[in-house]
Amino acid sequence: MITIHITKKLYAKLPLDEQGLLVNKTAPQHGSLCVDPNPLSGWHANLITLQRRNCVLLVHDATRFPLFIKGLLKADFANFNWHFEDAMMNTLLKLGANQQQLDAAASLLAPCQFDTDCNRSVQGTMNQMAGDIEHMLRFDSAKLEDISAYKTAVWLADRPCSIKGRKECVWPQQAMLALLSGSSPTAQAEETPAKQSNNIIQLSDYRRR
Repeated sequence: MITIHITKKLYAKLPLDEQGLLVNKTAPQHGSLCVDPNPLSGWHANLITLQRRNCVLLVHDATRFPLFIKGLLKADFANFNWHFEDAMMNTLLKLGANQQQLDAAASLLAPCQFDTDCNRSVQGTMNQMAGDIEHMLRFDSAKLEDISAYKTAVWLADRPCSIKGRKECVWPQQAMLALLSGSSPTAQAEETPAKQSNNIIQLSDYRRR
C-alpha cells in the first residue's frame, strides 16, 4: 500500500471504505516489487481550488517531492489510484529520471490507502507549494488548462525544503531520484522503451516484458 494522509476537504471527495481504500478499487498497472516498508509510501495531500477547478497537491513526506493533479471531476476521484500513478510516472519523466529510476518507481507503485493523520512540517511545505502555484497563475495571467501539471510539479521540486529535526535542507528532485536509485531491483527484466507522444507516456504503454 501507499499511505496518503489527506485533509478533510479531500477526504470528503473520495469514495472510501472503512479501511481507507477506494470503493472503486482501480489497482495500479505496475507494482511488481514487494517492499515493506514501501519507500514510496507516506504522502500528504490537499484539495485546492484553482480557477474554480478541483486540483490535488501531494507531497512525499521523506523527500518533499510534489505531485500536482489538476481539473479533477467527480469520476476522477473514484479513479485516484490511476491519477496518482499517472502523475508519478510522468513527473519523473519530465524531471529526467533514467530508465532504472522509472522502473523502480513503477515496481513500487501500489493501491493508495488514505487517512486524515497530519504532520505539520509536511503540511507546511504543501501549503507553501500551493501558494506558489496560485501566485504563478496570477503573476503569469495563466489559465489552469494551459499549464502542464507535470512541469509544475518539477518546478515545485526544484527548491530546498526544510524538515523538522534535520539541520540540512532537502532538495526534492535529488532526494526522490536518490530514493529510486536505492530501490531499483538488482535484476532488471528486459526493458521496452516507453512510447512517447510529446514527451508524455501513456501508462498502458509503459510495461516491462
